[in-house]
Amino acid sequence: MQLSEQETVASSARALTGFLTRRREQIAQRWADVPLFRSVFTVSRDEAVEACKSVVDALAVVASTGRLEDIEAPGFDTVREQLGSMSGSRSRIGLSPARIAEEVAALRPPVAELLRAEFPDPAATEATAGLLDLTILMGTLRLVTMQTALSAGEELIARQRQQLHEVATPVINLWEGIVAVPLIGTLDSARSQVVMESLLQSIVTQRARYVILDITGVPTVDSLVAQHLMKTVAAARLMGADCVVSGIRPATAQTIVQLGIDLGSVLTRASLADALAYALRHQDIDVSARASLR
Repeated sequence: MQLSEQETVASSARALTGFLTRRREQIAQRWADVPLFRSVFTVSRDEAVEACKSVVDALAVVASTGRLEDIEAPGFDTVREQLGSMSGSRSRIGLSPARIAEEVAALRPPVAELLRAEFPDPAATEATAGLLDLTILMGTLRLVTMQTALSAGEELIARQRQQLHEVATPVINLWEGIVAVPLIGTLDSARSQVVMESLLQSIVTQRARYVILDITGVPTVDSLVAQHLMKTVAAARLMGADCVVSGIRPATAQTIVQLGIDLGSVLTRASLADALAYALRHQDIDVSARASLR
């Protein structure tokens, strides 16, 4: 009696699942020597073998469902967890997702060799069907790994961007109760958020009463930059600190006027020194020019 297509798929899935289960140890031993696993588990080969076994077990779960082309099939979660950390470590040393995908593709030949050995006649229908299923499964594995590697790369870039923003926007304690944020470069939404969070935290830890936002190093002040500054000033006021914006150059002042930006509610000073002198005077600290030497 001829099997239906659904029964054929189920039979093929059971065959591939049984093969992966039977040959689990041999597959793991061979995979432990391929670059993907060997380069990550450099201390202990046994650790690499165990990692390989977990991936084989996960692929057997996928095969048992018959969803060989479905990246969301049960079992691929384990693969993402295992290969995700591995691909992440490979990405951190400079390997591209395409290179990582090539290393994953190198996992197929050892398994295909073991699968062919299961059949006396490699050209038999069962052997051909098994190799086709294996090729599809390994292709999906490669796709899942590339997806995971790309996600890991995006997360790494996001972390590095966040770190750069934090480094580029330090909060400096100028005096007791006075902190300053020297802004340099473009002030976009992401960086403005970092500035605000760092500043508000410093107001609390330093018990700052005065905050100086110095925009001498900001090349262009447009309506968006002005909006970010206004929000930061408002947030500082809510924390109980007076905010002074310094470093407004003549060209910047002209641009603000031409754009019709209203900074009337914001206290401004020409330079950081002027802003610091203002904050010191309002704390009853006398500021005088240094006498010139004769």
